[in-house]
Amino acid sequence: MKMVYNWINIIQDYLLPPTCILCGNPGHNSRDICHSCYTHLPRNNLCCYRCAEILETPTTAPVLCGRCLSRHPAFDETYAPFIHQGAIRHLIGTLKFGANYKNARLLGMLLADHLKQTAERPDLILPVPLHKTRYRERGFNQAIEIARTVAKEMQIPLDLTSCRRNRDTPHQTQLPAKKRRKNLKNAFSIINPIHARHIAILDDVMTTGSTTHELAYLLKKAGASRVDVWVCARA
Repeated sequence: MKMVYNWINIIQDYLLPPTCILCGNPGHNSRDICHSCYTHLPRNNLCCYRCAEILETPTTAPVLCGRCLSRHPAFDETYAPFIHQGAIRHLIGTLKFGANYKNARLLGMLLADHLKQTAERPDLILPVPLHKTRYRERGFNQAIEIARTVAKEMQIPLDLTSCRRNRDTPHQTQLPAKKRRKNLKNAFSIINPIHARHIAILDDVMTTGSTTHELAYLLKKAGASRVDVWVCARA
C-alpha cells in the first residue's frame, strides 16, 4: 500500500509540480514552498518544552518557563516548530480567514516533518474542535484540515468525534491570559469514550495555552495519561 501511495505522489508531482505558495517559484522536496522561502521560515528553536513559549536565554537542556513553573498546565509537552510571524503567520491567516486549503496541506507537511524527528508517537490525534456556530460561519475547521495531513504523513489515527466544543467562546486573539482562561472554563466536553492513553491535541497556533490546557485537563480526567500539544506555530 505504501508503494501505491508513493507512485501516486510521483505522478501528482509530475502532472502538477509543487509551486511555492509564498513566491510562485518551483516547490522544494515535494512541498508547495521553495528552498529559499523554506530556509527563511521563523523557527522556534529556543523555547519552553512544556508550552513552547519563546525563550531569550540560550540553554542546552530542556527548561520550563516561569509561567509553566507557576501554573502547571495540564498538557505535558508542546511541539511548535515555528514562530507565529512573517510567512508562517501569512500561511495560517490566509488558511483560517481566506479558506486557502492548500496552506493546510503545506502546514501539515511542515509540522509532520518536525514531529517525525522530535515527538513521541501518540495513540491518536485530536484536533481542537470548533463550536458549530463558528464552523457554519467559517465553513471548515483549520485544525482538522492541518491534522488530516499530519495523520496521513505519520500514519496515526485521527479522532474527530469524541470531543465537542460546548460554547462559542469569543475570539481569543486580543484577550489577556486571565480572560482567556475564564472564557474557556467548561468550554469542552467528551461525548464518546476515548481509550487512548497518549493523545496529541493539534491546533494551528498556541498563544497562551489556555485552550489546550482546558482540553488536556478534560482528556486526563477522562483517563489519558499523557497529552501533548502539536501546533504549527507559537505566538
